[in-house]
Amino acid sequence: MANFEKKEPVQRTIFFLIISIIALSNPSNAQVVNKGLVQFSGVVVTGDSLQPVPYSSIVVRGTYRGTISDYGGFFSFVAQMGDTIDFSAVGFKKSSFVIPDTLQTDRYSLIKIMSSDTLLLREAVIYPWPTKEQFRQAFLDLRVPDDDLERARRNMALEEMRELMVTLPMDGSGNYKTMLLERQTKVYSNGQYPAISLLNPIAWAQFIESWQRGDFKRKNKD
Repeated sequence: MANFEKKEPVQRTIFFLIISIIALSNPSNAQVVNKGLVQFSGVVVTGDSLQPVPYSSIVVRGTYRGTISDYGGFFSFVAQMGDTIDFSAVGFKKSSFVIPDTLQTDRYSLIKIMSSDTLLLREAVIYPWPTKEQFRQAFLDLRVPDDDLERARRNMALEEMRELMVTLPMDGSGNYKTMLLERQTKVYSNGQYPAISLLNPIAWAQFIESWQRGDFKRKNKD
């Protein structure tokens, strides 16, 4: 008898827990909780070619709830029956849609057509002078200095360009090619003695060309 009295409160607790779980999992209660919520989905397209409008703003009016359409114009979010949905996108007129409050399901799909909003501006011509006559007179009075032209011709002379090519150091591209050539030579002679330039005809040709050009005389003078 004593053991039965001890087990009876435990059984009552288990019984109440089972009843509570059944009550919470009742579909009628779930419908009461989700009453009015709608999975609002659709696609935003243009009115002239039915092309998708990417990254459109879809917002519930008067709230901060909403979403943005993807690259294909598709969107989906949870709204409520009777909500006014505002659609906006760059280059299109703003429009709205009211979700019906007499839906029998919790899903609603929409193909939203957006109209182009083209704004044509008048042509604006900007002159560096207040009037066309002043600009014309200033242009006619313009005299290009001869020293600039002579400087340009001298910089573009072949002799000057050859001198600059010899004296100027290598740029980043030249240094990169030289580094790759040195690394290639090391990899080619890896595990053996490096090649001797005395037996290389290309090296001899470069040496003779440098000697004829007088590169070694310049180094001795320096």
